[in-house]
Parts: sequence; structure tokens; C-alpha cells
Amino acid sequence: MRNWAKLAVLPGIAVMAMPAAAQTVDATKPETVVTALREAGYRAVLEKDNGGDPLIKSGAAGVDFSVYFYNCTANKACQTVQFYAGFVKKGVTLDTINKWNSTHRFARGYLDDEKDPRIEMDVDLDHGGISSALFKANLATWESLLGEYQKAIDF
Repeated sequence: MRNWAKLAVLPGIAVMAMPAAAQTVDATKPETVVTALREAGYRAVLEKDNGGDPLIKSGAAGVDFSVYFYNCTANKACQTVQFYAGFVKKGVTLDTINKWNSTHRFARGYLDDEKDPRIEMDVDLDHGGISSALFKANLATWESLLGEYQKAIDF
């Protein structure tokens, strides 16, 4: 009977020994995006955009950037986010932007209506979000691409 008691305790020990589940970063819960940014060492201020959807203000590579929320229902239940940075820099050519785009994946550069360079990177968080580790990997990709884009546009 003592052996049965020991065996009955073993499953409980196995569960206690397992690490806690990593936090999921989910666009339906903007505070999880804020937390993931802060845990990665970034500032993160949650605001609302002109349409009422969540918006996070942050910065990397010496540049301010925003995290826009998309595919929202009634300014909630968003599905995706987009990292975005804009630069006030005249004289950047479309050839420079096209060359950068042809040699980089995951983010895209363009010139806005005033011919100032912009860069964006989408992160799909629908169907339950992604792990904090994967979000931080996407964030590291964004920061790297943002720095490379700055060099390309000579900012």
C-alpha cells in the first residue's frame, strides 16, 4: 500500500517541476504587447490611434517607433500588429528604397506622400497570439532592420 501512495504523488511532483507557461503575446490584449516590450528593455506607452484602436509608442536603434494594432473589432479584439517608424529626411530616392527592399525580408520601406522614408514590419498575432520568446525574436529582427534602414537612408 505504501508503494501505491508513492506512485500517486509522482504525477503531482512532475507537474510542479514543469516551468510555468510562457506568457502569450496577444493583440486582443494590448497590455501583453506592452509587457513584452518592457520585459525586452523597451519603453512602451499604450495610447489610442485616431480611430480608437490601441497604439503603443516605443523606440529602438535611437529612433522612436509605434506599434499599430490592426484587424480590430470595435477598437478591441485586434489580430495583428505593425511596427512602424517614419523619418523626416529629404533626398532619399526611390532607387535607394527599392534596393533596400530587394535585399531585406520581413520589413518594407517606402516613401510617403511628402517623399520622407518610412519602414514597417507586420507581426501576426491572431488565433491566440505567440509566445513571449517569439515576440522578442520578432522585436530583435525589427530593431536590426530599423538600424540597417537608417544606414541605407543615411539617417
